[in-house]
Amino acid sequence: MATETKIPTAAIRGGSFLIEDRIPEEVFTPEDFSDEQRMIGETANEYAEKELLPRLPELLKLKYEVTRELLKKAGDLGLLGIEIPEQYGGMGLDKVSATLTAERTSRDGSFAVSFMGHTGIGTLPIVYFGTKEQKRKYLPKFASGEWISSYSLSEASSASDAMNAKAKAVLSPDGKSWILNGEKMWLSNAGFADVYITFAKVDGQHFSAFIIEKDMPGVSLGAEERKTGLKGSSTRPLILTDAVIPKENLLGEIGKGHKIAFNILNVGRFKLGAGCTGGAKGALKASVEYAKSRLAFGKPISDFGLIQHKIGEMAILIFASESVVYRTAGMIDANLAGVEVDDAAEALKRIEEYDVECSMVKVWCSEMLDWVVDETVQLFGGAGYVEDYPAERYWRDARVNRIFEGTNEINRLLVPGRLIRRAMKGELPVFQKAKALMEELTAGPSASDLEEGFLAAEARMVKGAKKVALACLGLAVQKFGQGLEEQQEVLGLFADVAMELYAMESAVIRTQKRALAQGEDRCRQQEAAVRCFAQDAMDKIDVSARRLLAAVEEGDMLRTFLAALKRFAKRDAVNTVMLRREVAKAAIEAGGYPLG
Repeated sequence: MATETKIPTAAIRGGSFLIEDRIPEEVFTPEDFSDEQRMIGETANEYAEKELLPRLPELLKLKYEVTRELLKKAGDLGLLGIEIPEQYGGMGLDKVSATLTAERTSRDGSFAVSFMGHTGIGTLPIVYFGTKEQKRKYLPKFASGEWISSYSLSEASSASDAMNAKAKAVLSPDGKSWILNGEKMWLSNAGFADVYITFAKVDGQHFSAFIIEKDMPGVSLGAEERKTGLKGSSTRPLILTDAVIPKENLLGEIGKGHKIAFNILNVGRFKLGAGCTGGAKGALKASVEYAKSRLAFGKPISDFGLIQHKIGEMAILIFASESVVYRTAGMIDANLAGVEVDDAAEALKRIEEYDVECSMVKVWCSEMLDWVVDETVQLFGGAGYVEDYPAERYWRDARVNRIFEGTNEINRLLVPGRLIRRAMKGELPVFQKAKALMEELTAGPSASDLEEGFLAAEARMVKGAKKVALACLGLAVQKFGQGLEEQQEVLGLFADVAMELYAMESAVIRTQKRALAQGEDRCRQQEAAVRCFAQDAMDKIDVSARRLLAAVEEGDMLRTFLAALKRFAKRDAVNTVMLRREVAKAAIEAGGYPLG
């Protein structure tokens, strides 16, 4: 009989997935959406179907007025003000609602960039760091879509090294204005935005943020960038030539711009994961529709095994992606409980708690989407390589996600770097757990290794993967000490292990929770997806861990640790061909993603 499960309310420490086991009631999943959240998701989905998709041909011609009209309609529905407090014209809702909106409106890459560029990095800096006067002036117009915002951090010479910005701000002789000079690159929404959240160094030294309006003296734009993808989104440089910005348009404190830039990016990263999830669902739907209609050798190509392999794998990866995205959003919401709407410092501190998870979500989901859209092109065959079909657009649009919000290389380095920093501060007992783990090398199986139940084998694989990850990080720190930050390949390999672990655990717990609530018989497709995904995730963990261990040890010690890896990663062989085929058939029958 199904058992009622609880929605998590207690805060969980960021990064603790590495050293602690979670139970289903502690993890938020899409099955936990409230009625209000479901209504918001349905509103966003209906908006995408009825407003966005019919105007896609116009939008892709880069008609600014079309994007603005679409954003204004989203504002009328409340979709632009999800995270804006009610007192400033928004809805003041939770991160899960904002994440759900981001996912459901990501039916096209170009519009997703415009939407999230405005509602996320274009709006949240003022939500969290603006003065009351700034909030009263800008946020109601952002929520309604009357004004559109943009965000300008990167420069040609700095890119991921944002603190190396050359843009300069000095106070005017009369003390009433800031005079800004410099050029910012890659501004999404630039061509039609009214406001630019911009970063420059006061007196060439103190990295700070400013709110710039398009009509202020000395503010101009360069030409539209000719991009590989996202043809319907505006990307232009912002040129500041003795730009005169009112003194009161300083955002936050002088010299504290990095707090704005990096904290807002944390939010942007996990919501980018949501956008990638939504994009992948659209690609899967198009793939299934084409496979069912395309005939070869007298039958639809959806009947062929290798086509089903692609469709099944797409659905399985999307299920894992959904799981990590909403688990992370749920943790952030639980940690934000009780924070006053104007207490930005406390809110951002609590969001920053999950910087590791946000980086993992960004990397894993963007690479998931890349795989999905590449296979979409392959499934469409020759038709996938021409503009008459959507596959090539999905393919081109997806590529930039691995660059957005900090490159995937930067985010891979952030994962172990932040875990180690927290361990050094005593916030996470990573090193103590790693030391205790070494004692297991000569011990026999523990009682926990023999547990039974729904997805018990996969739960044991999660526990084994945690041991692998912990051992890899502990040995790397022991080998290189403070010099580990120079071993980027080793850090990247650990990040790969950690991401697969987080995705696997999220998918396993989500399905266990669903089975508790609905009964195991109503979760057979999800069970098949998880059993298949866990096998593949452990394969990837095994490969990455072997490479990492070989970089930190050699000889007898390496053989000892490889033997431990074999034990921790032990699992029975499973017929993943059959499991993936089962998921594929469900997707073909459903006409798209079948596991939600």
